[in-house]
Amino acid sequence: MTLSAEEIARRSADAMWANDDASKWLGMSLDAVGPGTATTSLTVEKHHTNGHDICHGGYIFTLADSAFAFACNSYNRIVVAQHNTITFIAPGKLGDRLTAQAREIARYGRSGIYDVRVSDQDGRPIAEFRGASRQIDGKHFEE
Repeated sequence: MTLSAEEIARRSADAMWANDDASKWLGMSLDAVGPGTATTSLTVEKHHTNGHDICHGGYIFTLADSAFAFACNSYNRIVVAQHNTITFIAPGKLGDRLTAQAREIARYGRSGIYDVRVSDQDGRPIAEFRGASRQIDGKHFEE
């Protein structure tokens, strides 16, 4: 039986999510996944805020990084981050629902480039993240 690209993405995400204790512990949800794409979200709670009473940048980065991870692992290949950068645009505030939408820009050989936009519940941009990925040995499941 041949799996569709969407089925491969979903099964890869399910395998990763089963062991993604960090994302779950932070209160994230995995909202969507497809070939080269993924969406994660998080409601900013008091324990996510910093000394300025806004969402700590590390949590925004982690939200974007998780979306990036699910997007670049959507082909049933084990892929890790090579490097990433983030630009913070606006603060996430207590009670905001932040959503990170990752999309593949390029995939070539064992490398890939992905952009992730983090926005709030009103669609306002909070941050822009760019991640570079590197495929290593292994698969998420046997096809």
